[in-house]
Amino acid sequence: MKKALSKKNLWEGTPLPLKAALGCVLGASTPALWLGRRFRASCRFLREAEWWSAEAVREFQLEKLRKICRLAYSETPYYRRTFDAVGFHPNDLKTLEDFALLPTIDKRTVQNHRDEMCVQGMSPYGVDLCTTGGTGGAPLAFYLDHKRSAVGYAYLVTSWERAGYSVGRRMGVFRGRVVKPDRKGLHHEYDPALRRHYYSSYQMTDSDMRRYMEHVAALGPCFLYVYPSTAASLSRFLRRHNMEPPKNILGIIAESENVYPDQRADIEATFKTRMFSCYGHSERLVFAAECEHSTDYHVWPTYGYFELLDRDSEPMRLPGGRGEIVGTGFISTVMPFIRYRTGDYATYVGNRCEACGREHTLVREIRGHRTQESLIAADGTILPWTGLSVDGSHSAFIHVRQIQFYQDTPGHALLRIVPAEGFNQESRRGVCEFFEWKFAGAVDFTVECVDAIVLSPRGKAIYVDQQIEGC
Repeated sequence: MKKALSKKNLWEGTPLPLKAALGCVLGASTPALWLGRRFRASCRFLREAEWWSAEAVREFQLEKLRKICRLAYSETPYYRRTFDAVGFHPNDLKTLEDFALLPTIDKRTVQNHRDEMCVQGMSPYGVDLCTTGGTGGAPLAFYLDHKRSAVGYAYLVTSWERAGYSVGRRMGVFRGRVVKPDRKGLHHEYDPALRRHYYSSYQMTDSDMRRYMEHVAALGPCFLYVYPSTAASLSRFLRRHNMEPPKNILGIIAESENVYPDQRADIEATFKTRMFSCYGHSERLVFAAECEHSTDYHVWPTYGYFELLDRDSEPMRLPGGRGEIVGTGFISTVMPFIRYRTGDYATYVGNRCEACGREHTLVREIRGHRTQESLIAADGTILPWTGLSVDGSHSAFIHVRQIQFYQDTPGHALLRIVPAEGFNQESRRGVCEFFEWKFAGAVDFTVECVDAIVLSPRGKAIYVDQQIEGC
């Protein structure tokens, strides 16, 4: 493909008045009906496949990998050249272990060989040009089959069902969408087809959040669909004003950002419900979700082939070991991603969940490369945000709307604070004492109160604006 192509999402691009009219018609029907045959078939398949035995999973994955390797070898110049260079032919793939004979690829590979990685002769229709958010550098552009949308949404919905969600259930969405104020000045937009109420995570003053919570309370039984950082802001707001959360919230579904233990505990305690987290990425290679009983991520074995590699590129086999997530996608084949290093890291738990019985690979503590989250001490020690994350129930942070560290010198950082109503010198002193205790002298910092902190291009929180070269 010599030309970048993209397919417009007709529904998202429909003008609001027309969307409202069409949505009323669609909203009167069962969402699963108009979501399409491919979506419904995928849901049926997944509800069965998630309970497969380990042997059935391996057979499925091996057949999928053989199919992808044959396609890549016969139809893409890049993979034919790469396979030949290491003496590999798709017919050599006898076991899953044989797949490790192939080299890994990364973001730079895609940037340098994107067109050569595409299936030759593929029709440009039905192909989307997609990009990553680019918060860790220049956005990465690549191609995906547009048919993967229905399949991908089936994975989301089937995973959310573990939290009690069902298609058509109302949702209050706080996920970086730009939402214009309505006639009453509320930053709210309703999609009657998907039955989703969108709120702005860019407008999060106490006045805004009060109106959001009052509006959510009137929706009837619903789920919140959030970035974890946005849910944390709402949680601090409720605590700050001693407000009870809306009683109609059945659960919270969080995606697209790292989830920290203190953050989860605070949100669940405030909203008095479970926060259920999923992991995925723009390249559509690996998808994982928590189960009904555990907060470990269960990797879907039918979505793609998951590997967790250590520093020597060997498979991580010991529980507690930490490695890089490497994925090979199954749901889009217009541009095969074979053994792609995601730059995301996780801790290996095992290959079966004793709580639910699913024979899935389990990981925890997934940390993405797309958000810079480490501070550097004067001696070069890396202080990850995992160990610095804020407990929102801590009295020092109840009157804080947002925080961010800025660092350009090892051993020193600037702490930016967006104060909320009630923030005073005692609050400031409490925040300083908290981080002085966390840093234990490794990093000195100064405090600056600001009106706002810039979010990522997709509305996600960036906890550390790290400017030290090579960090």
